[in-house]
Amino acid sequence: MPHISVVIPVYKAEDSLHELYRRLKESLETTTKDFEIILVEDCGGDRSWDIIAELAELDNRVKGIQFSRNFGQHASTICGISKANGDWIVTIDDDLEHMPEDIPAMYAKAQEGYDLVYGIYNQRTHSKWRNITSDIARKLFRIAIPNLNHEYTSLRIIKKNIAMSLTKFDSPFPFIDGYLSWVTNNYSTITVNHGIRKYGNSNYNLRKLLVHTINIFITFSDLPLKIAIWMGLFSFMIGSFWLLIILIEKFFGIITVMGYTSIMAAIIAFGGLQMLILGILGIYLGRINFKTSRKPLFVISEEIDLKRNNLI
Repeated sequence: MPHISVVIPVYKAEDSLHELYRRLKESLETTTKDFEIILVEDCGGDRSWDIIAELAELDNRVKGIQFSRNFGQHASTICGISKANGDWIVTIDDDLEHMPEDIPAMYAKAQEGYDLVYGIYNQRTHSKWRNITSDIARKLFRIAIPNLNHEYTSLRIIKKNIAMSLTKFDSPFPFIDGYLSWVTNNYSTITVNHGIRKYGNSNYNLRKLLVHTINIFITFSDLPLKIAIWMGLFSFMIGSFWLLIILIEKFFGIITVMGYTSIMAAIIAFGGLQMLILGILGIYLGRINFKTSRKPLFVISEEIDLKRNNLI
């Protein structure tokens, strides 16, 4: 049985896989010979799956999984974890921005008694807009999700029983670090270097990051509902005060006819607020519908078995 399992979600990474494998192998062998590398190909449409098959032929510690369609990074990571056999499970990205050479230090930190260790950065090498939006999102998460492990990255080493608990969550909108913050607060961090992407561009654009952030807020926080409640209360108080002023002016003869403008303004203001609140409630109801539909988080199309090294 392997001591360490490395899980890598793969998406359009044909240019980086050979170097990633070589550096992982060299780094892991300084800690243990008993390891496995699980590459989950998320249907990126390039030669990544062919390269994974080649690596599996060269090294029987490499295992490959291919999805039937694109399910996303978090689903890929959870799938890889579900197939892992190691006592410790490392998650790392495929773009070489996470440096495999940091894994031994993270493993050593975990041996101090932690369930989870994150590799965090003093300075990220992402584009300026990506760093700014990430910082804003993290600050909002601190407000919306108080128990979230705020210093999180996708470079992690997780104790097996903690990692396997991730496979028990049943949601079509997975957020691994949200799950981890729920199952353990026995975590630590070490500072690592953020590598520079050598091949291609980031697969996360502004739209994807925005959608991911919204999913996190709606799935893991009731803050939008609380905001809607306070907005409703504030609007009701302002509307009541406005109505009181109109009644007083009417009583003293300042207003002789209730005008069309006042009526329409009130209808628009309160109608818009109602639509906002109903929209937020609709999103939550939609998430409940998605969950009760029991859609699978991922579907495996092909798998390269670690022991037999063939397609099953």
